[in-house]
Order: sequence, then structure tokens, then C-alpha cells
Amino acid sequence: MYSLDYDEVTSFLGDWGPFQVTIFILLSLSTVPNGYTGMAMVFLADTPSYRCRTSHWNGSAASLEHTWGTCSQVPALNGSSNGTGLCVDGWEYSTERYESTIVTEWDLVCENSWKVPFSLSIFFLGVLSGSFVSGELSDRFGRKVVLFATMAIQTLSSLIQVTSVSWEMFCVFFFLTGIGQISNYMAAFVLGCELLGKNLRVVYSVLGTCVFYALGYALLPLCAYLLRSWRLLLTVLSLPGLLYIPLWWFIPESPRWLLAKGRVQEAEDIIRAAARRNGITPPEVIFKGSDFLLSESRAKNSDVSYTYMDLIRTPKMRHITLLNGVVWFIITITYFGLSLSTPNMNGDPYLNCLLSALMEITAYVLAWILLKLLPRRALITGPLLSAGLVLLLIHVVPPDYSGVTVALAMGAKLGVTAAFSVLYISAVEQFPTVVRGMGMGVCSMCSKTGSTLAPFFPYFGHYDRILPYILMGALTVLAGLLSILMPETRGSPLPEDLSQVQTLNWCCGCCRPACSRRSCKTEKAHKLPPAV
Repeated sequence: MYSLDYDEVTSFLGDWGPFQVTIFILLSLSTVPNGYTGMAMVFLADTPSYRCRTSHWNGSAASLEHTWGTCSQVPALNGSSNGTGLCVDGWEYSTERYESTIVTEWDLVCENSWKVPFSLSIFFLGVLSGSFVSGELSDRFGRKVVLFATMAIQTLSSLIQVTSVSWEMFCVFFFLTGIGQISNYMAAFVLGCELLGKNLRVVYSVLGTCVFYALGYALLPLCAYLLRSWRLLLTVLSLPGLLYIPLWWFIPESPRWLLAKGRVQEAEDIIRAAARRNGITPPEVIFKGSDFLLSESRAKNSDVSYTYMDLIRTPKMRHITLLNGVVWFIITITYFGLSLSTPNMNGDPYLNCLLSALMEITAYVLAWILLKLLPRRALITGPLLSAGLVLLLIHVVPPDYSGVTVALAMGAKLGVTAAFSVLYISAVEQFPTVVRGMGMGVCSMCSKTGSTLAPFFPYFGHYDRILPYILMGALTVLAGLLSILMPETRGSPLPEDLSQVQTLNWCCGCCRPACSRRSCKTEKAHKLPPAV
């Protein structure tokens, strides 16, 4: 839409001024609760040792210990039970590790054990719904409005969830929490990428949102270790959301989005305020009087309104959308499948969860370092293929070598997490400004479709210890192979309209001109008139 490059026009602001530092820190901090909101179910819904509650017992205390983990009634004193009946008196649970979880609260064991992974799937269904609506809302009403509205939804729903009197009520508000969680994360991610210059985009994407997300994840096992009651733990994890209310007065709207909507004066006011904050005298004319003024006039006169259909309207845009959707779907299954498997691994669940979070932080730092040296595509394909192969190797590890299994799983988590962080950057750089919010929303929607299925992968481990790793390994290798098709975006300016979208990497050198000609013919009808 713009003939002038936004990053070039605003380059006078510099890179690391007070304005950029403030935006970087505040938006990064807003992602901390997202790191533990969904993953808290590792402890909120963990299943302690359980057995049928017995009013009368005619055996020894030693033999009673062998009844842990049984779903049938043990012989009573009067001999009325044959040991195969249902637990008519309910269950009793070990309090060695937890005072209470939602499992002990509502007896989610035996015939009700399916409700445990389904509870988290309900959350991810909320995340899926949020991904679907938040992208269009973000493109229509602004990044900032959606960010704070959905942060409020997440915080209030989580606080109400603490008061749940039934499993059904818990799930309803967990669904609403999921809607808010992904919506504010994606809004913060896109807003930061658009507010900060291209030199800070990678730093913000990896060391900002991703590392702070991982820090939130790392706080989870520490809080869970100190707070063994699920209601108390959830309360403590929910309250920090109230601290973000004052940020409304410190975080501006995206000037890129304002320009795309033809609101040039508002965008210019924000840039001038940023210049004052950095102690810089801005030029007399920033956006107005040049091609941006014409862009504003075009936007108002044509009244262009973009919808999700624009993500599949042109061949190049359609290919970008479908490829990213498939890769995001697969990679999320592995990411959450490994993260949710920490209680099932041998050893202390708190330590395993902390180790998993530290692997994420390590992955993000490594990704940030390598992004300076290697192309985006290589940093997605390489880690995914390596992680998939490592997961497939787990089936040859003997059961007695559980430490090796944990090490391989953590190594795979490192690779998947690193690839995921780069995938976020690559996707932002592939989708043009006019549909970037919707594009990232569709990617997130596909991602959360995968995360809805992910809780059942660790659940499969109750039947076959190796099956989850084989499934996740095969899917991860497939995602790595598909990622080879992604266009390389390193060093490229952010595309502004549909005509600037890159072609997939599947055309060979001899046929690429033909591919480009076919794409251009289709897209001419969707390109705005050139500036004159």
C-alpha cells in the first residue's frame, strides 16, 4: 500500500532509545502469565495415588498398601464385596505430594480419568476460538484494544475459575481463559513487531516475548512446589493479571496499523511522541505530504476492508497461509506433547517441569544467536528434523535407562522450541500488514487445533510408553520437510499489501519465472493503484 518504506521513514528514532526500551519491556512482561496459564494443568490436574475408600478392612495394613491404584472395591470386613465391584464409597487419595488437585476434588479417576486430558483440550478449544476471532478483531479495531480487552478476559475468567463448584464450571471458565490467553499473546507479539524497528524485531520476538513466556513457565514449578492446593495455586497465578491495567497509558497503538487504516495523523502523533521520549527532533513532515498522504486518500476513498478470504484469495497468499497452517499445527502437537509429559517422566515432576522451562530459555537464546548468522528457513528445518529423529530414537532405549529417555526428550524439546520461536518471526515477515493480524490468527488457530489434541499424546503413554514419542517424532520430521518450502525472509522489509507477498520455495530455477508470471497475473486485480 505504501510506496515509501516505513522502517526507512522512522529510522530517525534510532534503535535502543527510551521509547523502544519501554515498549520492549512492557510488552514482554505482558506475556509472562501466558507461560503458566495453560501449563499449570500439569499440577492442577495431576493424579496422585488413589484407591477405593474402605470403611471396613479385615486385612493387615501392609496388604492395604497394595490397593493403591485400583478401581475396584477391596474386600470389606463382612465379606460382602468380591473385590471386583465399583468404588461405592468413593476414593481416597495420597496427600504425599498434593493437598488437592481437580482430580481429587471431583474424583477424575478410573471411568472419569478421560476428563483430565479433556479439561486441557477444553482450554485449547478456547485458545482455538480466540485465535479465530482475535486476528480479525486486531486488524479491524487495533492491536492495543484487543491486547488489553483479552488480558482482562483471561484474568477475570481465571479468578472466577478458582471458585468452581463443579468440573463443568471449571471447564467453562477454562475455555474463556483460553480465549483471552492466545489473543493477548498474539496481539502483543504483532504490536511489538510493528512498533519496534526491523533491527529490534528479532530481539523482541526471541529474547522478548519468547524468553519472558519461558520465564513465566519457569515460575510455575516454583509456585506449585510451595502451594500444594489447586485453588490457592490458581489464585496466585491469576492475580498478576491485575498489575497490567496501568500499561494502557504507556503502550501506544501500532502506527503501521493506523497507516493501513488511513489514520495518518494519529500515526504521526505517536512517532512524534516517541521522538520526544528519545530526545530527538523529528522532521517537519513524517508521513504527510508524500506518498503516505496518497495512501491515506486511497484508503479512505476505496474503503478497503480485508477479511479472512484475502488470506486465500491470491495464489501466493494462499500457499503461504496453507503451508504455515500445517507446520504450526504439527509443531504445536510436539511442543505441548513434550511439555505435558513431564509428570509422566521418571523423577520429581517439579524438577522435570523446571528443566523443561530451562530448555526453552536455552533454545530461545541459541535461536537469537543463530538468527544473526543463519537464514530463517534453516533455523526452522534443521531443529525440526533433528528433534524428530531424536524422538524416534527413544524407542530403542531400554526401559531401565529412563535418564537417557528424559535427556533425549529434553533435547527434542530444545529443537522444537528453537524452531517454534523462529517460526513466529518468519510468519510475521511473510504476512503483509493489511492481513497480518488475521494471518497470525489463522496460524495460531491451526496451532491450537494441534494443542487441543496434544494432551492425549501423554495419555497414550499409559498404554504404551514409547507410542507418544514415535507419533510426535514422525510428525516433527514431516513438519521439518514441509518447512523447506517456506520463503526466506531474512533482511527483507515487512510486506505491506498482498502484492508484496513472496513465492514459496518450490519452484526450481528454470520454472521460477513462469511461476512468478502466473502469480502476477492473478494478483493484479487485488493490487491497489500505484502512487503517481
